[in-house]
Amino acid sequence: MKRFALLIAAVTIAAPIYAQNVATVNGQPITQQAYDQFIKLLSAQGAPDTPQLRDQVKEEMINRLVMVQAAEKAGITKQPDVQTELELARQGILVRALMADYLEKNPVTEEKVKAEYEKLKKEQGEVLEYNVRHILVEDEATANNLQKQLKDKSAKFEDLAKAQSKDPGSAAQGGSLGWASADNYVAPFAEAVKNTPKGQMTDKPVQTQFGWHVIEVVDARPIAFPPFAEVRTQLEEMMRQQALVQYQQKLRSEAKIN
Repeated sequence: MKRFALLIAAVTIAAPIYAQNVATVNGQPITQQAYDQFIKLLSAQGAPDTPQLRDQVKEEMINRLVMVQAAEKAGITKQPDVQTELELARQGILVRALMADYLEKNPVTEEKVKAEYEKLKKEQGEVLEYNVRHILVEDEATANNLQKQLKDKSAKFEDLAKAQSKDPGSAAQGGSLGWASADNYVAPFAEAVKNTPKGQMTDKPVQTQFGWHVIEVVDARPIAFPPFAEVRTQLEEMMRQQALVQYQQKLRSEAKIN
């Protein structure tokens, strides 16, 4: 009876140790910890943790270990190009883990994101967008003639644009370019738009690399800064990337490089 009790105790103690391995391949164990980490990685990528997944992971880990053992036996790991790839893979894994660890210890909090949002909003100030229409022609004389007709009100802007503008896209719309920031246009055009009061034409035609433009600023209005909820995710990711760049620069500046 005493020997039986000792046997039961030995089995009880040994069971947890045996349970640490999912499988053994040619004497080399696949640990429960490695198996659980593989499951965790796949779950983080969106795979549902199901019995089927666990069976597939076990088979995959066995297959991989069989192949790795074969590669090691064949001396593949001693090949220079393979050693280089292994080292690069190791470095990549460590860099990603370091970055993840840094962000975990230095999180971009909701408070920080909101503060950055308010800062950007304040820095932008009032930015205008313009409802513009134009007539594009090849030479200055034609542009001056069109502008004179419009000032004399002897012709309508829409009619002249449809008949004479060399910009087919806007010509079909009576010269309209719709609403846009002035920065959407080439420099001379943009400056002319910014300096012209709404409801008026530029003082004279404007030349760009495309030709000569008769320009009218139909209307202007402030561009609304996007709501916080709309840009929160994008702003947070931008701040995370900025934090990682600064961290990398700090490590580089502190390193002794000969």
